[in-house]
Amino acid sequence: MKYARITGTGGYLPKRVMTNKDFEAIVDTSDEWIRERTGIIRRHIAADDEKTSDMGLAAAREALQMAETDAKDVDLIIVATSTPDKVFPSTACIVQRRLGISGFAAFDVNAACSGFVYALDIANRFVRTGGSKCALVIGAEIYSRIINWNDRGTCVLFGDGAGAVILQASDEAGILSTHSHADGQHEELLHVPAGISSGYDQVRQESAFIQMKGHEVFRAAVGVLGAIARETLTANNVKESDIAWLIPHQANLRIISAAAKKLKLPMDRVVVTVDEHANTSSASIPLALDVAVRDGRIKRGDLLLLEAFGAGFTWGSALVRF
Repeated sequence: MKYARITGTGGYLPKRVMTNKDFEAIVDTSDEWIRERTGIIRRHIAADDEKTSDMGLAAAREALQMAETDAKDVDLIIVATSTPDKVFPSTACIVQRRLGISGFAAFDVNAACSGFVYALDIANRFVRTGGSKCALVIGAEIYSRIINWNDRGTCVLFGDGAGAVILQASDEAGILSTHSHADGQHEELLHVPAGISSGYDQVRQESAFIQMKGHEVFRAAVGVLGAIARETLTANNVKESDIAWLIPHQANLRIISAAAKKLKLPMDRVVVTVDEHANTSSASIPLALDVAVRDGRIKRGDLLLLEAFGAGFTWGSALVRF
């Protein structure tokens, strides 16, 4: 049986950094308030001329280099993003062109903050069924373009960035299982009201930005992350103590801590980057994975649990033998 195995990771963060102190001059907030409620200290913001494909391409090249793989060996590209360069073509097609390759499937996935886990799920199925031998999976977002900089409840939460992995067919166990779910009944708790078919250029300006009911989202996230963790462990007959590292979506330190507590995992076995990156949506998990791989925390053979929750609501997980 063929498995899909992660052979390389990559990440990219824009050069511009905004600290919590910077927000004190923009909205009625403070460094202390942001830290206490979110765990965020700083975030990276894309340059005016920087696009999602630019960041995804940079992360992809790092992942290819780590995997010691040439771009010409890639036969599938999936980009998880809710902030694409254009309505069409897909950001994946743009990345494909810029890598100088063509002829195979390249497409985007939009599941908001769960996007990378969704994309990983799809790529895993391609590899396991013989549809791909070398997949490039990217999570990339520029949320600074869809936040209301006057809304203190949301503008401090998000950052920009990209992460990527190379998935290759292998006889060694890699991705052991993937799990994806959604419940569209909660659409208005976390959404951007404006859209193309609903008349993007005709709505009030604030409708083009993220709107969130934070308390309701928090409660839902904690509940479903605990449930998906149990589902994943049960499906693989794995105990909490078998998990070497939990790599959750980096939305809020309180949510991350609650997820770890439900798994009875100490925080020193949880990869946390929300303090440095803020919430980079679909980029957060691959960015966190890349950070922990490159600093030596994650080693070959480690069992990793990836889990995410996002607008939709969507949620998902992957159990990975790195």
